[in-house]
Parts: sequence; C-alpha cells; structure tokens
Amino acid sequence: MNNKEKASFWKKRSAAVAVVICFVAVIAGIGRYTFRNSEDKIKQQVKNAQEETKGTEEKSQSVGTSDIVLPEQEANTSDTEEDTDENATDNNENTADNNEDALQETETSASTYNVWFDENSLLEWPASGATLIGYSMDQTVYFPTLEQYKYNPAIIIGGQVGEEIGAAAPGIVSNIEQTAQTGVTVTLDMGNGYTAVYGQLKEVPLQIGDYVGAGELIGYVSEPTKYYSMEGANLYFEVQKDGVPVNPLDFMEG
Repeated sequence: MNNKEKASFWKKRSAAVAVVICFVAVIAGIGRYTFRNSEDKIKQQVKNAQEETKGTEEKSQSVGTSDIVLPEQEANTSDTEEDTDENATDNNENTADNNEDALQETETSASTYNVWFDENSLLEWPASGATLIGYSMDQTVYFPTLEQYKYNPAIIIGGQVGEEIGAAAPGIVSNIEQTAQTGVTVTLDMGNGYTAVYGQLKEVPLQIGDYVGAGELIGYVSEPTKYYSMEGANLYFEVQKDGVPVNPLDFMEG
C-alpha cells in the first residue's frame, strides 16, 4: 500500500469514527433528554402526590369529632327522643287519669252524702263579724292594705284570731292549700257545681274527701296575711258556680 492509498484509508477510517462518535453523541443526548424528562415527570408526580396528601390532611383536621355521628348513635338518639316523647305522653295521660279519678271520687262522695246546692239553697253566716269588704265583680272596690281599687270575688268578714269557723253549708272537702293572699284555704264541694272557699284559716282538722255538715268545724281564724293587715283578722269567703264567683249574700237571709 502506497502513501496515497494509506492516506485515503486513514481518511475514510477517520470519517467513519467521526460518524460513530456523532451517532454515540446523539444517542447520549437523546438518553440524557429522556432521563431528564422522566426525572421531571417523576418529581412533578411526587409534588402532586404531596399536595394531595397535604390537602387530605387539612381536610381531615377541619372535621372535628363532634361533626361525626355514627349510624348507631343516630339510631340511639332517635330511640331516646321516642322514649322521651312516650314518657311525656304517659305522664300526661297519668296526670289526666289522676285528675279524672279525683274528680270522680269527689262526685261519688258528694253523691254518697247526698250533698246538693242550687240557687234556692241557703248559706249560714260563717263568721261572727261584719263585712269588711263586700263582693264586687261589676266594679272595683277599695282595699285599704293594698291602697288600691280591685274587683273582689269574695266577701271579707271580720273575726277574732282563733275564732271557730263552721261550714256555711254541707260539702265535701275538695282542696286544701296555702296561698300568699288567703293563707290556709279550704274548698268545699257543695254539689251541683257550687263550691265554697274559706280562707285566712289555721289548724284545719280536715283532709281532702272529708264530709263536713253545716256548722261543723272547718278551722280557726288566723292572723291576716300581708294583703289584709289593715283589715285585721278576717275570713275570706267565696262562693263559685262552675268555677265562676257569685255573690255569697244572694244565698244568705237578712
């Protein structure tokens, strides 16, 4: 091989090597680009996953335990409300039954003792004193202790502390209570819707359901309540027809 042929050989060989080197460089560049692109995608996916995880944690933290109600708890709450409603209904029914039983017992007692009162019946004067404040439901009357004019559904009869008070008519004791205005107060069912109310009493020897004949002891005149301190010791005496006050003097002679 002469010098010219050697030069041509090395020239061709150098060109081939150059081509190979360029091809390798291109392959390496493509690989590097692909690797970087894949790496960027992986980093972006990791970042997205972290953001989603963070958002989930924040959302989880924003939901308190008080906001979560288990199905069993909801069922128990519903059952409790139903039980409460049923208990309230039962209590109301029991109260109504007790009131009805008490009313029937009073009516039965009145019937047993043949207690009867109507517009033609007469009342005995229940206390020894004079009328201090008369019955007045059509216009107001003056109350000295209160220093004001008021309607008065009863008559206020003067008396002495410790004075015996007898029933103005036969009746069955339907109520005994103590109020701020009339103190110890006894109500007698006189029959036919009529009742007599005796207030400002003490030492009442009766119980609900007892029969009291006309003139029999109901109690004793007590010291007056603060509503009647100026009037002095007295008997509060009220008559009602079907729960509505009527004038007691309409049933008394003289």
